[in-house]
Amino acid sequence: MFVRRRAKSGNESAGRPGWGTLRPGGGVFAGGVPRSVAGSLSTVGVGLVLLGLTLAVLLALALVAVRRNPEPPLPVLGTVPDFVLTNQSGIAVTRADLRGHPWVADIIFTRCAGPCPILTRRMKMLQDALPADRPVRLVTLTTDPAYDTPEVLRRYGEKFGADFRRWWFLTGAPEQIARLAVDGLKLTALEIPEEQRSHPAELFIHSTTFVLVDGQGRLRASFETVGEDVDFQTVQRRILRAIRRLEREPAGSQS
Repeated sequence: MFVRRRAKSGNESAGRPGWGTLRPGGGVFAGGVPRSVAGSLSTVGVGLVLLGLTLAVLLALALVAVRRNPEPPLPVLGTVPDFVLTNQSGIAVTRADLRGHPWVADIIFTRCAGPCPILTRRMKMLQDALPADRPVRLVTLTTDPAYDTPEVLRRYGEKFGADFRRWWFLTGAPEQIARLAVDGLKLTALEIPEEQRSHPAELFIHSTTFVLVDGQGRLRASFETVGEDVDFQTVQRRILRAIRRLEREPAGSQS
């Protein structure tokens, strides 16, 4: 009887087992990977899948918890009193005209050589960040009504790209401006005595904050917008987040 010898593979002839051969003390190679290693890799894969499912479940539970426990409402810092002022189009504006609309306000004067242009540019950035169909309004008051007539405010607003459908520039009697700005919005506006002015345009000291008012005319938040340590991109995100919180308040609370 003749026994046909199987030709040795190159690996076998070199003393190394070939694919699909047995190794003393080891398992069968499958694609170059021992069975024991392949089993370990399979176990790791199952573990990763289970870990992923666990993380997904935890995330879902966290989202449910957030919905059940939303952020607390913004505090009520004060109430805006009634006022009568005039906008850049010469139209009278009262507190009632802003009812039902959350609004962001600041105070400037058009002859300002200091922070006012910065404030106005940043209000423009906020305007651009708000969708046009949102009910939010922007309000800029002047500390200098003797100079800042409606026509002057209109040209100033146009210079900065204001959308007058959403952004109003208000002037009027000094006592009405003070009633709204100081008493209602807690903003500072002080005239600098002429002998203390270092520049002809240095007329007033005023706040550089944006304040947020809800649709009921209640002051809800204040945001510093100018300063060495102020990153307005971060501030703007905080303002937008606060506006969204107001919009999530129970129906009717903004009307």
